[in-house]
Amino acid sequence: MAGAFWVAHVTVSDEEAYMRYAALATEAIAAHGGEFLARGGKAIQKEGRAHPRNVVAKFPSLEAANACYESATYQEALSHARGASERDLVLIEALD
Repeated sequence: MAGAFWVAHVTVSDEEAYMRYAALATEAIAAHGGEFLARGGKAIQKEGRAHPRNVVAKFPSLEAANACYESATYQEALSHARGASERDLVLIEALD
């Protein structure tokens, strides 16, 4: 089974609320076998609209990545991110 990635591009407008999101999201991601490959750090924007924060997480499968997103813990996390950030998130199946 192929692995999968979450790729998120984020602009944070309320740091305190977003940190509550990050704590719960980290818990949800780990519970679904996910691990962070990039979380912030330097980036060079070549195309499209830049966001100051970019995150990549690896999961064992696309199903695990989606189950994480749909989980109660992650949905609770999202309640803190809404209104505290502008986000783009895509779940991508990895090549075998």
